[in-house]
Amino acid sequence: MHEYSIVDSLLQLAEEHAIKNNAKKVTKVEVKIGVLSGVEPELLKTAFETFKEGTLCEDAEFIMNIQPVVIECNNCKTKSTLNKDEYLCPKCKSGDIKIIDGEDMYLMSLELETDEE
Repeated sequence: MHEYSIVDSLLQLAEEHAIKNNAKKVTKVEVKIGVLSGVEPELLKTAFETFKEGTLCEDAEFIMNIQPVVIECNNCKTKSTLNKDEYLCPKCKSGDIKIIDGEDMYLMSLELETDEE
């Protein structure tokens, strides 16, 4: 289950940023998960909730934004969001498409709490 290694990396990254910014804890972690990334959102959330104990992210809210597949048609140059597993341009029905979003997972933002008021 690679969600555990993803969460381990995510927690390490969050802690590095917290330490670098003199924060006492991380209060929010926000990620974007592409539907084609291979990451199972519910497993990722469970892994985050399990492994955040004892870290600077212990009280952090975990927010997942699910990114649908976004394509650009090489034929008619239309950009479209696909809502189903049909990889055709909705406008001209061409299969000559390029996926431009929805394949990756990104750390979008961290919210940190510092000692400063």
